Amino acid sequence: MKKPLLIFLFLVFAPLAASAARYLWLGDGRQNWQTADRWRGIFAIHTWIVVKEKDAPTYTRYDYTAWGEPIRTNGFAPDGRWFGAVPDIIVAVDGERAEALIPKIRDVVENYRFRSYGDYSVWPGPNSNTFVQAALDSVPELQVVLPPTAIGKDFPSTGKWFGVTASGTGIYASLAGYVGFSIGWVEGLEINFFGAVLGFDIRRPALKLPGLGRFGVRPSL
Repeated sequence: MKKPLLIFLFLVFAPLAASAARYLWLGDGRQNWQTADRWRGIFAIHTWIVVKEKDAPTYTRYDYTAWGEPIRTNGFAPDGRWFGAVPDIIVAVDGERAEALIPKIRDVVENYRFRSYGDYSVWPGPNSNTFVQAALDSVPELQVVLPPTAIGKDFPSTGKWFGVTASGTGIYASLAGYVGFSIGWVEGLEINFFGAVLGFDIRRPALKLPGLGRFGVRPSL
């Protein structure tokens, strides 16, 4: 058991160390950590939700944050930088499909169980990624998985420590977000070790590494 454990720990901590080095010394395409215009993160990303109903004049952005109103509406530009990084679209839908999904997402926003002051916890959750994952759980037809760097996505926002994955194609188990796993056709295999996610995707072949993210075929939007 000693050798497999050492290999596992190496696979978890080596990517985290590489992510830290890339950010602190190489810049990683973002601003210096002392001058970045948003969070000073190295190992994780911040995710948010943007919606726009048919004929609406503007987009509405929802963030779950540790300051001010826990669920912040239009606190930032819909495509604004976060921590100096250009945002990356994880999933996008439009037309009639969007019309059908937006009410489900708004229902999650309005009834999110961790919407009170003091509920936010940067680790293991509930944090911004827990909030977005809760929205994705309400629209399984999207068949989308947050990146492995979305620390907090595995916090059980429903209070259930075991169940069916958001896509309905697999199962998950989570010990309060500290450790756990998920396995499914859409999710692939993911092992959560104190927030560090290690795994692989078979459907769209890729490795999932802590801190560094996904390497392989990009999920379709």
